Amino acid sequence: MVAWVEYKAAAKARGALALELYAAISTPAKSPDDVKAALPDHLAYQADLERAGRLALAGPMSDESGENMQGVGLIIYRAPSLEAARALAEADPMHKTGARSFVLRRWMINEGSLHLSVGLSTGGTTLS
Repeated sequence: MVAWVEYKAAAKARGALALELYAAISTPAKSPDDVKAALPDHLAYQADLERAGRLALAGPMSDESGENMQGVGLIIYRAPSLEAARALAEADPMHKTGARSFVLRRWMINEGSLHLSVGLSTGGTTLS
C-alpha cells in the first residue's frame, strides 16, 4: 500500500491536478422519521457550508440498479485537512443527531472536466 502523501506527490510530479477534497458517504442510522426530522437543519447547514466555500457537491445516490433511492448520500467537502473535513461532517445535524452515520475519505481529483454555461440575457445556468 502506498502512503497518500507519496501518491499525491507522484501525481503532481506527472502533471496531474492532485486536487484534494474529502468525500463523506452518509447512510441512514435511525428511522426515516428521524432522518426527516433532521432534514431542515441539515439543509440549512449545507447552505451555510456552500456560502462559506466548504461544500463542493452534495446529494443523494441511487441503489446499484440506478432505479431506486437507497438513502445513501455523498457529500464532498473543501477543507485544509482530513481532520477539518471530519469536523465539518460531525457538525452536520444529520450526523450530530445520529440520524445518519458517515465514512470519510480523502479524494484526489486528477482528471475530468466540468462545463458551466451561463446565459447572459436569460440568466439561465447549466452545469454538466
